Amino acid sequence: MRQVTDGAEMSSCPSCEEPLESGDLFCGACGFDLSAAPAPAGTDHPTIAINGAAAQGGSPSAAAQGGAPAAAPGGGPQASAAPESAVQWPQAAELDSTDTPAPVLHPGQLRGTDSSGTELSGSTGGAGRDLTGAAGGPAGSDQEQAGGHAPEPDGGAVRYDHPPQPDEYALQAPDPRTQPPAATPPAGTKVCVACRTGTVDQDGYCEHCGHAQPRERDHMERELDHVAAVSDRGLRHHRNEDAFAVSTTALPDGSPAVVAIVCDGVSSATRPDEASAAASQAANESLLASLPRGTHPQQAMHDAIIAAFDAVNSLAQEPARAREHDPHRHQNAPACTIVGSVIAGGLLVVGWVGDSRVYWVPEDRTAPSARLTEDDSWAAQMVAAGLMNEEEAYADERAHAITGWLGADAYELEPHTASFKPDRAGVVVVCTDGLWNYAEGAAEMAAVVPADASERPLHCAQVLVGHALDGGGHDNVTVAVLPFSLAPQGAGSA
Repeated sequence: MRQVTDGAEMSSCPSCEEPLESGDLFCGACGFDLSAAPAPAGTDHPTIAINGAAAQGGSPSAAAQGGAPAAAPGGGPQASAAPESAVQWPQAAELDSTDTPAPVLHPGQLRGTDSSGTELSGSTGGAGRDLTGAAGGPAGSDQEQAGGHAPEPDGGAVRYDHPPQPDEYALQAPDPRTQPPAATPPAGTKVCVACRTGTVDQDGYCEHCGHAQPRERDHMERELDHVAAVSDRGLRHHRNEDAFAVSTTALPDGSPAVVAIVCDGVSSATRPDEASAAASQAANESLLASLPRGTHPQQAMHDAIIAAFDAVNSLAQEPARAREHDPHRHQNAPACTIVGSVIAGGLLVVGWVGDSRVYWVPEDRTAPSARLTEDDSWAAQMVAAGLMNEEEAYADERAHAITGWLGADAYELEPHTASFKPDRAGVVVVCTDGLWNYAEGAAEMAAVVPADASERPLHCAQVLVGHALDGGGHDNVTVAVLPFSLAPQGAGSA
């Protein structure tokens, strides 16, 4: 084999095929040393390692410049000495009889050198660093990221001069989906419903992820032994302006008394949500105080509505809170409607002011259902005066304009009360117009009430609220369900 020493004898670079000019000693494109070019081998084709590694003792110039190494016939190494400063590439393993590919070296497994042959400082931890921030080796290699020894193809090992660096752009906060359950927060601390890690500030936003928290009154449920209630914001309103109160107590003879109060805030008034909450709480407390003393349930209901009226009026005496959200907005007195029911001593007592309603649904659905209240509304007045029938009146856009409410600007307070003595078992449905707008007639309401409402009052209330939401949920929806059972000694006519 003859080695070419004059670049003029070649027309193109044996490394990159770049055309050469007469007298070139190095390729102008890739820098290949033309003096180290192999001689024509005829039909002899030496084997070249697939990872580009030169045979041990091969031309240092060709290896340094990335060119193909010179090889002797039969695949033997070129017998030329290499300078001490040259990079010593490890020799690739020979292919075995099964044609298994030789192992491939990764950048982090070799020590780097500069142009003078001096070893780079920390080269295996820097030059071999990939985009994931792991030092040397293939990304995700547990052994190398842990700072251990990365195996070389020939069985050797490379020791890292510096420990691998942590991820440069770590997450600012842990992913709550991958975190173990946090310790129980102190009593009274609200935890974000979105990330489950941050606490909620006074404005209702998570201090960790900034997620707005649902208001406590957006959806409320309560169940006692003989009564249950559910209230929901609905699908159109930005807050729940309804409120309810349910309770049980005992009469002087020890028999039970069950109470349900439902209030609907007047949206056109100031702070309607506060008005409904104050009215329902005041009425409930009044009934719990008067019924155990032996006050007749109908009189107790009347007194409870008066107490609710006073509680709403007291809110109008707080102008500073009334202007909390918008000091330039026109202010008027807080207002709400009220409806309630008491079951005690075999009696069913109802009381109301406004357009919230009470329905009676017998357990035997072959018996007729009934609406036990009359609305304080424009439509009801038109029907009572004989000017319109009920269908025409409630089709008018003024139908739901109320003529009675609790509030400092009410024309005249006229609590309505009524007492009934059902002759059969059934359930009492106390609700706001957010429900009865989707089941207005007594028969329509009875068709929605589940057959097992007496045994599962909470489930019944949930079903009724769901019926309103499925119908559109245009208003806040609140409903209380009271099962009524006959007294042991029997009952008279209704």
